[in-house]
Amino acid sequence: MNYVIIAMQVVVGLSILNVWLIQNKRATKWRGGTAGNIIEEFQVYGLPIWSCYFIGALKVVLAVLLIISIWYPELKEFSALGLATLLLGSILMHFKIKDPLYKSFPAFLFFVMCTLIAASSHINIYF
Repeated sequence: MNYVIIAMQVVVGLSILNVWLIQNKRATKWRGGTAGNIIEEFQVYGLPIWSCYFIGALKVVLAVLLIISIWYPELKEFSALGLATLLLGSILMHFKIKDPLYKSFPAFLFFVMCTLIAASSHINIYF
């Protein structure tokens, strides 16, 4: 059992849940453009409001599955790759609106972590 991978699952899962369930109505330095909340952020990206709810629901479900996959490893690769895909979309949205590079850092970091988590199902990763 690789405790670093488990730690990454917990960090990514809880961070995604924090962003979407607790910090969603607050301004942060990571929000796209000058958005003050998550709905405004999707508007800055030029996306319809329904997509915020859809993507948010997907991220919450996948984050919960990523945490549950600590005990049910068959869920790990699916949830990690699903989140990695959505996080790549977040990075691309920041580039689309020409945000400063630092604003996409959390999405990039969690993308890398999700990729490592998914890869750990196939190769031994030692840190």
